[in-house]
Parts: sequence; C-alpha cells; structure tokens
Amino acid sequence: MRITRIVLGCGNFGGIGSAPAFFGQGETRDEAFAIMDAAWEAGITTFDTADAYGGGRSETWIGDWLRTKSGRVRDELVLTTKTFNPMEAGADHGLAPERVRRQLESSLRRLGVERVPLYLTHEWDPDVPIAETAGALDELRREGKIGAYGLSNVDGAQLRSALAAGAFGWVQNSYSLLDRAAEREVLPLCAEHGLGFTPFSPLAGGWLTGKYRRGEEAPPGSRMTMRPGPYAHLRDDRIFDALEGLERLAEREGTTSAALALAWLLADPRISAVVVGPRRPSQLEPALAALAAEVDREPIEFLFRPAET
Repeated sequence: MRITRIVLGCGNFGGIGSAPAFFGQGETRDEAFAIMDAAWEAGITTFDTADAYGGGRSETWIGDWLRTKSGRVRDELVLTTKTFNPMEAGADHGLAPERVRRQLESSLRRLGVERVPLYLTHEWDPDVPIAETAGALDELRREGKIGAYGLSNVDGAQLRSALAAGAFGWVQNSYSLLDRAAEREVLPLCAEHGLGFTPFSPLAGGWLTGKYRRGEEAPPGSRMTMRPGPYAHLRDDRIFDALEGLERLAEREGTTSAALALAWLLADPRISAVVVGPRRPSQLEPALAALAAEVDREPIEFLFRPAET
C-alpha cells in the first residue's frame, strides 16, 4: 500500500466520530471538500474513515468528492475504512461475519469504489470469536473487495489473539505524548510481527496544540466543550507543566507544539504513518511541518515522563 506518512482522518465529517448524538454536526459537506482538497494538494493521498463516522456521512462525502476528481486521483487515493459501531442510535453493531460483509458492501457503495486497500475492525467484539471475523475478512480479501485488514482500539492480549487467528497486518490505536499505553505491548508486538501501526489522536484531542491553558476555560466549540470525558483527566498541573515546557521547546526550535508532538511520533521507526483530523485546511500545517522536522525525541519524552510513584 502506498500509505503517506500523514493520513487524513475524516472522523469529523458530518459528525464527531461514531457518536450518534453528534451525527449531523462536525464539518459540513463543503468544509469536508475543502479539507480533502487541501490534503490532496499537500501530497496526502491516504484518507481514513469509518462506516459510522457521521452516521455514514463521512464515507458518502468522500465518495462525492472522488466523483468530482480525475481518474488519476481515484487511482492514487488509498482509502481506509472500519466497522463495528452502530450506524444510528439503537442499530446493531459488532463483528459478526454477516454484519462485516454487509457493512463493507454499504461502505463500498457510499465511497463509490469496488475495493478498499485497508479495512479495519473499529473495536474489539467480545461476543464474536476473532477467528470468525478473520474468516470473513479473508473471504472478502479473496474476492478482491479489500486489500490488507487490521484492527483498531485493541490491547496487547487482544492483538495476540488476533494474530493467532488470522492475517491481521495493521493496528490503529490512540497514541501520543499524552497517551502512551501502546508502548507497553501493542507497539512491541507490531514491531515483532511486522505490522503497520498508525496512531490516531496524535495531538490528544487538541491538548498538544496548546489550545488548553492552565486556569482558562476551554475555547468554544473545542473537543473539551463537546466531548470532554476522554480528556478530563488531563486537567492536571503536571500535564500543564509538560505542555508549557513543550511550548518553550517549540519556540526555541522555531516551530509549534503541535508540529513537535507530531514529529516526535514520526521519528519513531515503528510508526508507519500518523492520522490527523484537521477541522479546517490551515490545521494541516503542523503535520506538514512535522514531516520536514528533525527532532531529538529524548528531551520531549523527558517533559512527559510519568510521575514518580
């Protein structure tokens, strides 16, 4: 697969991720088109989405955008999509083989393509043996409807089970300076087995951009005003100390906190690519700056070292 080092995350197109409560929010169709245009013009040719992002709007708008482009764009674009979550409140979810097939077929229709190069399970399904899901994915690959397949949001034990059951070749997990869980087992397993690894939330919901300041209210419309739960634990003086240190380091390097945080990821040879989810075209700039940056990872890691116990 021709995966670019920066992957455009399309999770906010028509919603905020897979949460039904936010379907219809997020970026509008025109805003999504502007972001995709800017990404393509910047050389980002890998787009990441999921069937349930925006209740199907994300895939639909990517497909609509593709239909406005030349055959070269359609040939060169590498699409990643995922399945597990419900498409609307109360709808079914999971990784049962029949559902995986049904959801892939619907994704292909929305995207307007016959095949996706990379197909991921979006969550771990405790109710369906992973071998059954792998069997369905193997069939879809033999039929030419998917290329490689992989997993998202898995821990070490789940990844080991999946590797024993099928030809999973990729992992997409949350990973950033503020979320280091992948370092314990998942990243070492990916390196050991030759799996691709693409972090999502590389800026920890905007925390690594410097937008959240000590003693200040979150900016209107930010993730901390819409879905603060996953990041509420970051309101801590130790975290603000690290963020302020990162900002000072970035200023000395003539760059931004966001670019430095992304460059730290890209400098790790275990990282295949990084998924970024800009809310507007200008927010691609830190990712593009990170591509050109040469960083010493050690002083950055020192800022975010775990608290002593």
